[in-house]
Amino acid sequence: MSQPSSSPTIVVHGGAYDIPTETHEAHMEGCRRAAEAGWAVLARGGAALEAVETAVRILEDDPTFDAGYGSFLNAAAEVELDAIIMDGSDLNLGAVAAVQRVRHPVTLARLVMTESEHALLAGRGAELFARRHGLPACSPEELLAGRELERWRDAQAGGSPKDWEPFGIAPSDTVGAVALDANGNLSAATSTGGTFNKLPGRVGDSPLVGSGAYADNRTGAVSATGLGEALMKVVISKTACDFIDRGMSAQEAARAAIAILAERTTGEGGLIVVDRLGGVGVAHNTPYIAHAFISVDGKVSVGIE
Repeated sequence: MSQPSSSPTIVVHGGAYDIPTETHEAHMEGCRRAAEAGWAVLARGGAALEAVETAVRILEDDPTFDAGYGSFLNAAAEVELDAIIMDGSDLNLGAVAAVQRVRHPVTLARLVMTESEHALLAGRGAELFARRHGLPACSPEELLAGRELERWRDAQAGGSPKDWEPFGIAPSDTVGAVALDANGNLSAATSTGGTFNKLPGRVGDSPLVGSGAYADNRTGAVSATGLGEALMKVVISKTACDFIDRGMSAQEAARAAIAILAERTTGEGGLIVVDRLGGVGVAHNTPYIAHAFISVDGKVSVGIE
């Protein structure tokens, strides 16, 4: 049984890559608003599960990020979305993969957790499940930010999207949140549009338990971002929780998990962590990660580091 905590905490991230300087402010503002929305849930005694869903929904509505509205297009010029949410009190989780016409895939993931006997639904089946449970459909155009269509057209013309060329690697604006509530319960959530120009049906790390996110009241809650094909190889979110179980702090565990990523793969990424005591960790092997957190004093800390 969970022990009450006096340190409710929420941490959010808005992607890890060489975030262009001109978009730093938008990334920080989006993370700040998401953290504040999640904190409002915790401050009134709400559950960590509700807090992370609330925070991620804010990020899914912000076209700055590759999640929900503003997501990258796949090779067929379509938006396909992945998401996961997990409750550390009982290890229950819900996830969706390669879904379309859903504005808030994190909410659909939670419905999978609470209203089905399954853990992950994909594609058309997930969309039918959403309709059966009252989640309104949206048109593909409602998820499309104009700049993404231009990037896609650049790629089809045979080159890298022009606004990515100075930064070396494509954006990784997957979003996520982790939280500890006043009852000592931990939760995590991650949402993404996936990699740019991906093959239709490609699924990355984000909806995979232990890779895109993990939460366990005995250790911590983690949300990851970066090159999914690398992150899933080291099951990075569960790996970070395992490091906490060995006695590491949240920050030490975050750094150790990223070190494993760098040692065992050629991939880049980042992650956020909150442990069972409210300790916070942020680590990455990319030039930047956008993040924000709020702890017991209610003050928001926002940064790109």
